[in-house]
Amino acid sequence: MKILAFSDLHRDRAAALAILEASRAADVVVGAGDFATRGEGLSETFDILAAIAAPVVFVAGNHDDLAAMKASASGWADAHVLHGEGAAIRGVPFFGLGFEIPAGANHAWNQRLRETEAEDLLADCPEHAVLVTHSPPFGVADLQRTGEHDGSRAVLAAVTRRKPRLHLCGHIHHAWGMTGTIGSCPVHNLGPRVQWFDV
Repeated sequence: MKILAFSDLHRDRAAALAILEASRAADVVVGAGDFATRGEGLSETFDILAAIAAPVVFVAGNHDDLAAMKASASGWADAHVLHGEGAAIRGVPFFGLGFEIPAGANHAWNQRLRETEAEDLLADCPEHAVLVTHSPPFGVADLQRTGEHDGSRAVLAAVTRRKPRLHLCGHIHHAWGMTGTIGSCPVHNLGPRVQWFDV
């Protein structure tokens, strides 16, 4: 299975068009959150991505309205907007969890979860799935500009426990392009560019 993956488009029309063009060669397209910016612009980004013919797996970022995402994608042929839930595509299990973890700034637009909430929502992640989260796991691909780790301990625990075959995330802009492993699981902080993975 050939996966095209990205995160954090933040209303970037050129990046969305590049994703759409590349998606012609994909078996699955994964978007790890932040299609909008501060709660605005989701529809204009989704209007472009709606032309993707391959199955899509999206999670909501901290800038995204989850209900609006689900409503916008409801008419797509094979779209899965996952938040504490999974989907099987061509026999491969995917599991997704959105939002900022741990909970950060208390802005009205900032969609966030406490670590305990994230732990509960990750409990049903099947073993050896492709795990898609907006926030990275603590200690891997999660460095801020200050050099401090700012990922989620709940996500780290889920990866350690459930042993996904691949973990795709975003959120921390300084960490775009960073990779690592947890056990045998590759972890990739994506960013707004075309990236390919085989599972």
